[in-house]
Amino acid sequence: MPTLSYTLKMFAAALASVSVVSLAALYRFQLKLIYPNTLNDARLKTDTPDEYDMPYENMFLETPDGEKIHTFLLLHDRTLPGYKNKTIIVLCPNAGNIGNSLPIVQLLYKEMGYNVLIFSYRGYGESTGTSTEDGIKTDADTVMKFVMEHDQLSNSSVVLYGRSLGGAVAIYIASKNYVPVKAVVLENTFLSIRKAIPHIFPFLRNFTFLCHQVWDSEHDILKVSPEVEMIFLCAEKDEIVPPDHMARLYELSPATVKSRTVFDGAHHNDTVVYPSYWNIVHDFIKSIPPVEH
Repeated sequence: MPTLSYTLKMFAAALASVSVVSLAALYRFQLKLIYPNTLNDARLKTDTPDEYDMPYENMFLETPDGEKIHTFLLLHDRTLPGYKNKTIIVLCPNAGNIGNSLPIVQLLYKEMGYNVLIFSYRGYGESTGTSTEDGIKTDADTVMKFVMEHDQLSNSSVVLYGRSLGGAVAIYIASKNYVPVKAVVLENTFLSIRKAIPHIFPFLRNFTFLCHQVWDSEHDILKVSPEVEMIFLCAEKDEIVPPDHMARLYELSPATVKSRTVFDGAHHNDTVVYPSYWNIVHDFIKSIPPVEH
């Protein structure tokens, strides 16, 4: 029995050691899990708007900490009749680069007629640096500083359009109450990454405290001005973000004007192609008053 006891103790110690090592690795490498910036060769090639027959400015905005953020800016001629004087800032989900979102840009710019600004977070596409929550928030503030100082953009009604991680970035930007921001479109975003972890990795539900990338949208949304209108677009069968996260964000939103749509049978990454999705988005943007110019 002493031999058996010793063996069991050694096995338990080994198991504990493996668990500690696994958790330490998870803590250290979580940035690669949360920000998968190399999927689909996203660091090697970025499609450009001219491939979709759209004129654009190709820019690199420098952040206060020295990173360069790759940005496409697509403007309509404000001197032409019918100019709508609205700008959509597209906040991307957490895979790929801005080239992957160009079909959405095409809809917003060519079909709907709005100015569009889209950028790759640090560590994504051609942007420099390593992706972190603090870093991406710095990128967002840098972009908004550019908007605020740009003659045409600062005098337009800005609508934030964010999907998944992009929704968290949109909520962060809206919580800063930048004057041009008049509305927010959110799709399949989360209360916080920590609260989303058990939905994806149930075995980690007791270790969410190790996640240092928080994105606390649950509290940030409370800081958004009630005058900023919001819509919430939700996948009924979201396998990545618990559907009740969007329901709760909707409840917490202080917006005087807000609405929520649940797409039956939709999943996290296919909500955008569901019937009526773009009609809902377009109707919402059309309802936002343009700044007089």
